[in-house]
Amino acid sequence: MKTNQIYLKLKDHAVSGEAFELRYDDSRALLYTHPKPTASTLSNYYPETNYISHTNQRRSLFDVLYHVVRYVSVKRKLRLLKPFQPKQAALLDVGAGTGFFLRAAKNKGWTVTGIEPNSAARNLANSKAPNTVFDSDAFGQLPLNSFDVITLWHVLEHLPNLDEDIETLQKLLKPNGRIVVAVPNFKSFDALYFKDYWAAYDVPRHLWHFSQQSISKVFSEVHIKLESTHPLQMDAYYVSLLSNKLKTGSHRLLNSLWIGFLSNFKALKSGEYSSLIYVLKNKN
Repeated sequence: MKTNQIYLKLKDHAVSGEAFELRYDDSRALLYTHPKPTASTLSNYYPETNYISHTNQRRSLFDVLYHVVRYVSVKRKLRLLKPFQPKQAALLDVGAGTGFFLRAAKNKGWTVTGIEPNSAARNLANSKAPNTVFDSDAFGQLPLNSFDVITLWHVLEHLPNLDEDIETLQKLLKPNGRIVVAVPNFKSFDALYFKDYWAAYDVPRHLWHFSQQSISKVFSEVHIKLESTHPLQMDAYYVSLLSNKLKTGSHRLLNSLWIGFLSNFKALKSGEYSSLIYVLKNKN
């Protein structure tokens, strides 16, 4: 595909119902949401009380499922980070949400700092790990070369100033420090199956849509090298449930489980899982 070519037309299913396009950036092998909301309007697309990563609610099947998956995934994330944890290790979590991961990391001996722009989520996070989570204004004021690990769990796709923010992340890392990123993969089977109803597109809250190639390209521009990838198999099932709800109005449990299974099965050969964790090392 050529740069700026339309890859897919879709709409905001969650808030506005507005139409958007996914356009292709050939130089980076990524998709970007067009039109991109302005800085002053972007927050309007985030429901204050219903955006699941900003609350602790358990009012529906999806809320309960989300929290169960999160509990399991937090344990896995900490195991993944353990090899990068020297004594007095410092960790920055960008997009800390309600603070479950930060609290767990603190309990494992990390010195933790979080960035969370949503005030309600930030207050919940600070109730779990007091005085550790700050507004996004603090992002550019953190001490340089001070973090052993920086994590972005399904956050990179939300950052409005992608290049500028990645440069800032690199400057905050210690030499040989790691950035650990989890993002959806638009080349996965479930993405290709659901097309414009694939819930992980989530426009316009998701401004960027990554492949394995694009993650490597974007970070290599600031001398951060891809070190390893790790699948998030549960995402295929969860995203398929959400996608079927958008497409048909029903969760279609059996079909969603089947599509999730197929996506993971096909990814055994292709490596194209619904979501992936990327471990990247600072070479500066």
